[in-house]
Amino acid sequence: MKKIIALALTVLAGGALTAAPAAAAPATPTGPAASAVFAASAPSVIPRGFLLYERDAAKKDDDPETNWKVSGSVKAGLAVNPCDRSTLARTGRQAARTVTYTAVPDFMKVEQVVLYRTPADAVRAVSQVRAALRACRSGPGSGATYRYASSRLSGLGDEALRVSGQVYYRGKAGVGGDRSVLVRKGNAVLIYLWAGEYARPAATDWATQLRDARRMTAKICGVATCG
Repeated sequence: MKKIIALALTVLAGGALTAAPAAAAPATPTGPAASAVFAASAPSVIPRGFLLYERDAAKKDDDPETNWKVSGSVKAGLAVNPCDRSTLARTGRQAARTVTYTAVPDFMKVEQVVLYRTPADAVRAVSQVRAALRACRSGPGSGATYRYASSRLSGLGDEALRVSGQVYYRGKAGVGGDRSVLVRKGNAVLIYLWAGEYARPAATDWATQLRDARRMTAKICGVATCG
């Protein structure tokens, strides 16, 4: 529970959280001419209301135990960020939008869309996430260990990862974890993360995140450079 609260505070402060190792990134468009075309054609903004949860975030909420926050900062920490580095995957960003929901005592969900100058910049960003997952796949907690694991998802965007973070006590899964889906499509990277009272990772833990990721991937080319 302490780990989840700490993750929530980090994201609300503009930081990040989550993730783990995976497969190598696919080939991407390269070359000065291709980069120039992409840079010239890619949008520089994400319209208000484009993210799936912005409408919910705009509703009046009188519950003191819940909170919505919407950030348009291009410097926002990446939601999947196991080493908690504020500069992770920041180079080449054009625009970003992050929606964060927290509920007392220990639930959080994050929706994040980042647009990069070119698809090659987005590929480098995902490669940096993979490297961070390898470098910080496990860390100590309060009398426990927090571990990350990830796997490649097929049929979603140009590349995608399913990531879990989980508390372990003496090698056994305890209560407290996070589950996220990261997708790259063209020059866009999108992330859906939930954190709460998870136990041992199960396939159903990603049901909502996968649904949301598919919905956003289907519309992302309206603001991203795809193809």
